[in-house]
Amino acid sequence: MPSPVTERARHLRNNMTETERRLWSRLRNRQIDGYKFRRQVPVGPYFVDFLCISARLAIEVDGPFHEDESDRRKNTRLEAEGYRVLRIPVTDIDEMLDDVVHGIYLMLTTPSPSVRLPHPAPPSAAPTSPLRGEGRARVPPRSAGRSASRSEAGWGPDSATPTT
Repeated sequence: MPSPVTERARHLRNNMTETERRLWSRLRNRQIDGYKFRRQVPVGPYFVDFLCISARLAIEVDGPFHEDESDRRKNTRLEAEGYRVLRIPVTDIDEMLDDVVHGIYLMLTTPSPSVRLPHPAPPSAAPTSPLRGEGRARVPPRSAGRSASRSEAGWGPDSATPTT
C-alpha cells in the first residue's frame, strides 16, 4: 500500500494546471541539455513542482494565490537541503515560455553560488538581487536568432542567479 506522501505526489502529478503541463512538456525527457527533471517531488513536508536533482535546482510555478510567507518557509527548507530555488510566475510561462526555458537552461549550466570561478568579475559587475516583485525570480531574455552569452542575458558570471 503506497504511503500518503506517494499518494499526494501522484494526485498532484495527475492534476497539474495547464501552465504546469506546458512547462513540463519542455522539461521532460531530458530536453534541456540532458538534465533530468522530476515533477511534484516531496522534499521534507513540501512538494516541489519540478526538481532537477543533479543540478540541485528546484522550480516553483507561482500562481496568483501564492502566499509569500509560505513561499519563504519553503525556500528556506529547500535551500537548507542544498537546492537553488527558481520561482516563475504563471504569467511568465504563459506569455514567454521560450524565454523561461532559456532562463532555466542558464540556471542549469551556471555554477552554483558556492562554486567560485577562477577569474571573478570586477565589483561593478557583481550580481544583484534576482527578485522581481516579492519572491519572483527574473528570467533573462533570449537574444533573437541566437543563444545569448551569460553576460548578454543579464546573468552574473559568478552567480547562478540573474542580475537586474
